[in-house]
Amino acid sequence: MGFRRQLLKGLWEEIPIFRVVLGMCPTLAVSTSVENALGMGMAASFVLICSNVAVAALRNLIPRKVRIPCYIVVAATFVTIVDLAMNAYAHQLHKALGIFIPLIVVNCIILGRAEAFAGKNTVWLSLADGIGMGLGFTIALTLLAAVRETLGNGTITIWGPLSWNIHGFQPILVMILAPGGFIALGCLLGLMNRVQALLAHRAGREYAPPPELDCRHCIVCKWGE
Repeated sequence: MGFRRQLLKGLWEEIPIFRVVLGMCPTLAVSTSVENALGMGMAASFVLICSNVAVAALRNLIPRKVRIPCYIVVAATFVTIVDLAMNAYAHQLHKALGIFIPLIVVNCIILGRAEAFAGKNTVWLSLADGIGMGLGFTIALTLLAAVRETLGNGTITIWGPLSWNIHGFQPILVMILAPGGFIALGCLLGLMNRVQALLAHRAGREYAPPPELDCRHCIVCKWGE
């Protein structure tokens, strides 16, 4: 599998939020504004790319029985860098994201890619996987935030000068509350399935939607098989 193919998988075929449905905790919590979504996406992408590369480089040195604790230590190192840098140079964003920055350490996307891919492949392919999954996560998170903020606040907030209001629009308050997060996510997941079904039909293939996402079909466990 080439660099380009692996990178593109994270942008569509295995896009973390809409296909493998991982990282739901920060996704639903910070997607009330585009600004927060972009900040979380960039922070998670940095950690994902760096941890993928580090795990791939060390994969032959890490004992199999302690690989998960080692992956957590690697991720925690890069999360600490992000946390300190964001606090120093983007303090307001750091305050807005709060506890969700340290929680990147145990994000299912970070640990899932380390276990399923980086621990079994080369540094070069792991770099592609990290970039693709990071970009996919950021794009999906920003799209969800744009829908929720537009409908819930009538605004799009992107770091001050780039922000704008939608004049004359009556906000739907529920969209920036917890139920609105689930409603918007469900609609976007359904749209994603519909688009994939149409693409499969045009290509002459039968479309099989993702299996039920519960413990019996855990995607991380399947990656580790």
